[in-house]
Amino acid sequence: MKNRFDTRSTAEEIMDDLDCTGEVVYQTLRELDLINQWLGGNAVTLQALKKRWSTISAQTTLSIADLGCGSGEMLRIIARLANQKKRTVQLYGFDANQHIINYAQLHSKAYPNLTFSASNVLDTAFQQQPFDFIIATLFTHHFTNKQLVAMLQAWQQQARQGVIINDIHRHPLAYYSIRWLTLLFSKSAMVKFDAPLSVLRAFKKSELEEILALAGIKDYSLNWRWAFRWQLIIPGKG
Repeated sequence: MKNRFDTRSTAEEIMDDLDCTGEVVYQTLRELDLINQWLGGNAVTLQALKKRWSTISAQTTLSIADLGCGSGEMLRIIARLANQKKRTVQLYGFDANQHIINYAQLHSKAYPNLTFSASNVLDTAFQQQPFDFIIATLFTHHFTNKQLVAMLQAWQQQARQGVIINDIHRHPLAYYSIRWLTLLFSKSAMVKFDAPLSVLRAFKKSELEEILALAGIKDYSLNWRWAFRWQLIIPGKG
């Protein structure tokens, strides 16, 4: 008998509504930033990025695109890290919801090297833009396996240095932990609904491996990281 963890859920999250706006969205963005900070989720992306850029000359200006950038917090963290390491970076945040982009812009005024755009990453116009790195944190689970096959193929061609994906491991402990955590502490109805559903829409290792195989991607690194995250690194071809 199948249970809810056997296959990826196809249910839609509230955040998938691109017209979603208002205080509920802003509260959700604030809480998602805190969740990533508390549970160490940001470190999964940052560790991979630091490892990859350590092999590149410090004199090289790096362009980094964050897909599904949300509040822009990941890009602000990268900007501060680059400043500490005396690296020059140009950072680009993409989200299909203009209201979320407005929020990110408002909270990133102190960072002149950050640019935000309301863009759909499935569009050909976006996929023709080259970057050194493409990063995606808690983003890929919003798409079907078929969509991801095409997206990974496109991203690998866009990225000169590499693609870094940080997403959720679908597991009962991850589901019930985030469900109870958000029920107890969240003030956002969107977070309470979307966070557990995100786990159900997320991946088992074999599913990611199948998607990569269908995309024709053989050279990659896929590792489990705390807390219930997959860290996927794909060398770029751009």
